[in-house]
Amino acid sequence: MKAVDELLAILDLEQLEQNLFRGRSPKDRWQRVFGGQVIGQALVAATRTVAPERRPHSLHGYFLLGGDPKVPIVYEVDRIRDGRSFTTRRVVAIQHGRAIFSMSASFHLEEPGLAHQMPMPAVPTPEELEGETALKATMMARMPDPVRAYFERERPIELRPVEIERYASPEKRDPRFHVWIRATAPLPDDPAVHQSILAYASDMTLLDTSLIAHGRTVFESAIQPASLDHALWFHRPFRADEWLLYAQDSPSASGARGFSRGLIFTRDGTLVASVTQEGMIRERREAPPEP
Repeated sequence: MKAVDELLAILDLEQLEQNLFRGRSPKDRWQRVFGGQVIGQALVAATRTVAPERRPHSLHGYFLLGGDPKVPIVYEVDRIRDGRSFTTRRVVAIQHGRAIFSMSASFHLEEPGLAHQMPMPAVPTPEELEGETALKATMMARMPDPVRAYFERERPIELRPVEIERYASPEKRDPRFHVWIRATAPLPDDPAVHQSILAYASDMTLLDTSLIAHGRTVFESAIQPASLDHALWFHRPFRADEWLLYAQDSPSASGARGFSRGLIFTRDGTLVASVTQEGMIRERREAPPEP
């Protein structure tokens, strides 16, 4: 409950003026602000300038600078357009007088229409996978220290990876990753809260998928990871405090950048969101010896 309450508080932005909001970061050990936090806060800022009957259906963001967790982030919303069916907003996140993130978001008044979707992959259910307690008793001892520390930390989002063994060995594998996700405590019934929580969670494992083909992870000190851009589409209603399958793959990596994409399903197989991201996966190289 504590971790979820903290996340809800972080997403509850302070309004400074019309179109101007302020958000804070949690007091943790991260040297940079988590990208999912900035996406979630920017979505909250945009949503608060839009009529409640219009819901976000897509967002496209660019990470410009690493965020400083010690100081607040100011979100400036530009009301680009209010049309008959669609509303467009642009949000810029600012720290130390500089833009650290920019995002465009589109909102749509719900209407009927044609519908189809891709099927959900056949994977074990969350109940068939090891929970937090079982993980600590079995896999944790085999994991590298940074990975173990990440999974042992209290988090607002519970993760149950299907291919958990990838974190225990450097074997090169098919670049696909399936993980069940949900908030670790019940959330309010407001759909905007569930959308901002999912926006937050969508950045948690996606970049790491681009390293599977190379037997690496973002937890390695030899890898310098950073999200570069992030796009998210909401297709259908969902609850972020119920299990969602995040099916991810990475079609390409080159030039120190990895490209990943993901489909998010409810446990009954309904496709509720799609995600794409390109991020930096630069290999750190030792400085050459002095002459």
